Amino acid sequence: MASHSKAEVLATINREGVVPVFYDADIGITKEVARRLVAGGISTIEFTNRGDHAFEVFSELERYCSSEHPDVILGAGTVMDEVTAGTYLNLGANFIVGPSLDRRVAELCNRRKVAYSPGCATATEITLAHELGCEIVKVFPGDLVGGPAFVKAVRGPCPWALLMPTGGVDITAESLSDWFAAGVPCVGIGSKLVSRDLVQAADWTAIERRTSD
Repeated sequence: MASHSKAEVLATINREGVVPVFYDADIGITKEVARRLVAGGISTIEFTNRGDHAFEVFSELERYCSSEHPDVILGAGTVMDEVTAGTYLNLGANFIVGPSLDRRVAELCNRRKVAYSPGCATATEITLAHELGCEIVKVFPGDLVGGPAFVKAVRGPCPWALLMPTGGVDITAESLSDWFAAGVPCVGIGSKLVSRDLVQAADWTAIERRTSD
């Protein structure tokens, strides 16, 4: 069951402006990454449903965050069907993110009062997501659908659209400023932030520094 309300989740994402996205099969590594992200000033974290036994890793990470970092808002990403969404919700996910839009996932999240950010790549998909109750819509893949220019074009006729690009968002000031200038309230950042080389080198300080910068 979610420990943070939908309103709190959405407000925090909009306030912080960045949702780190990562996965690792090692629970020790996931705990350390989460700890460093928190130390860097981030409290909203998306753990992606990628590898075998990802449910189990998420469950342990959720227990750790609830105990050691209760302010952390932990969500589950790469969720493409209602069964997977339901499993993560039962394990304590506070929000659900997907690479595509699924009506049944949206209905389930609405029923449970949990934020759902589906991946959309057209104005039609974004509009449908709004109709299904999605407050923040993920633009995916952000760079391939047109980048900041796509966001600006959509927000012209739909200024109420809250879009979170993921994919093609870099941690450079130039990349981030382009996206925010286009009107996004937040961005999702994966390997550009929690990069594989830093994880393999156990350079946790670098991840914390990237986050705080």
